[in-house]
Amino acid sequence: MKFMLIMRATPEAEAAYAETDFEEIINAMGAYNEALMKSGVLLGGDGLAPEPGFVVDFSGEEPIVTDGPYGEVHELFNGFWILQVSSPEEALEWARRCPLGPGSKLEVRRVTDETDFADYADNEYVQKEAEWRRELGTE
Repeated sequence: MKFMLIMRATPEAEAAYAETDFEEIINAMGAYNEALMKSGVLLGGDGLAPEPGFVVDFSGEEPIVTDGPYGEVHELFNGFWILQVSSPEEALEWARRCPLGPGSKLEVRRVTDETDFADYADNEYVQKEAEWRRELGTE
């Protein structure tokens, strides 16, 4: 089963991050990522750049694209990992090992798979998605 670890930072975490040697952060995260890779559970992950992105709001008849407003800092996430693990407990164990400091949070969420759509197995797009995953090697 796949899980996504979503990294969130509070203002406290941002302040601690600003005072920490960046090479120390790179080394800690690099060692964590290396452990994930060597164990065979890491499928992907990336950090998100701090510069502004876009918000696409679907609350109206047509999507509205703006450069904000963004949520509060405590609602923003700044990176993620996708893990292939055997259980929710294993995902939680990897989350606990992440070298984040005070004020940081990791949200652990299961990524849906074909079993979540079993009642729609005959649907054209459910079948296409299975093919696409095989083609992409992301089954």
